[in-house]
Amino acid sequence: MPRGAESKYTDKQERKADHIAEGYEKRGVGKKEAERRAWATVNKDDGGGRMPGRSRVAENAPAVQPLTRARPTPDAVHRHVPELALAIPTA
Repeated sequence: MPRGAESKYTDKQERKADHIAEGYEKRGVGKKEAERRAWATVNKDDGGGRMPGRSRVAENAPAVQPLTRARPTPDAVHRHVPELALAIPTA
C-alpha cells in the first residue's frame, strides 16, 4: 500500500525552487546552474528535503540556530551606560 507522495520535496519547496531559478535565469545565469543554485538555496533554508517521520511543527522550525546574537536595543544600551542616554527635560 502506498504511503503518500514519492517526491523528496514538498510542493511548497518545489514552488520556491522554481521561483528562485526563474530569478537567476532573468539575471543571465544558465538554466542548469540556476536550478542547481535554486535547490541549494531551498536546502539551505529548509534543511534539506522532506524528512521521514518529521511532524509539521518540526518541518516549519529553523534548520539551525543562528550563531550571532541579536543586537541590543538602544534602550538596553542606555540602561547599562547611563552617559549614552539622552537628557530628557522635565516640565
